[in-house]
Amino acid sequence: MLGRRAQSVDPKPLTPGLCNGSQMVEAVEKTLPPRQRYVRKFIVYAALGIPQVNLETYRLRVTGLVERPLEFTYEELQRLPMKRYVRDAHCVTKWSVKDVEWEGVPIRHLAELAGVKPEARWVMFYSLEGYSTPVPIEDALHEDAIIALRMNGEPLPLENGFPARPFIPHLYLWKSAKWLTEIEFMAYYVDGFWERPENGAYHERGNVWLEERFKGMGGHHTARRPVL
Repeated sequence: MLGRRAQSVDPKPLTPGLCNGSQMVEAVEKTLPPRQRYVRKFIVYAALGIPQVNLETYRLRVTGLVERPLEFTYEELQRLPMKRYVRDAHCVTKWSVKDVEWEGVPIRHLAELAGVKPEARWVMFYSLEGYSTPVPIEDALHEDAIIALRMNGEPLPLENGFPARPFIPHLYLWKSAKWLTEIEFMAYYVDGFWERPENGAYHERGNVWLEERFKGMGGHHTARRPVL
């Protein structure tokens, strides 16, 4: 576990009132976290491959330090209260996609339904193909943290995580586990896939504005090829 509880940091707002060319360039740059650049579309990575999804058997479970463990079908998830917004998406490999429309269930709502116990300090996201990644509970319960079901008005494409993935705008995308099957509330920190030393020692939290790419900035990017 980290020596102190991690604090979430909200994205920086666009500076209003800038209108000429050079000022607009400066304003756009200010909307990007440090050392990021915009690309036109998502670069798709799948460290463990893209799984086959069967909606008849698919379930999303809420487990761990909760009073009431939960389980949802895809149809049941779609009937829960939704939140929709437009936010950029940021990959730790330094590319960003601008103005993506996201829609999904607030994680805070799922936590309330499950009755998260006060000793919970971390949340682990597990994926269908075996991937996992942890985030501090403060970030998982941020008002903009959602379990995304739709992107740009359509169900998530399979390569982007259909049927569900967490999305937390101020964290790098490796924390947005595609093909989500379980949300576990935990008392202590545990490495996920990319956080393990042999996979690069990526940061425990991954805040884009603080450029939290690696643990103690001593890790490294593991070679990866886009699948699409």
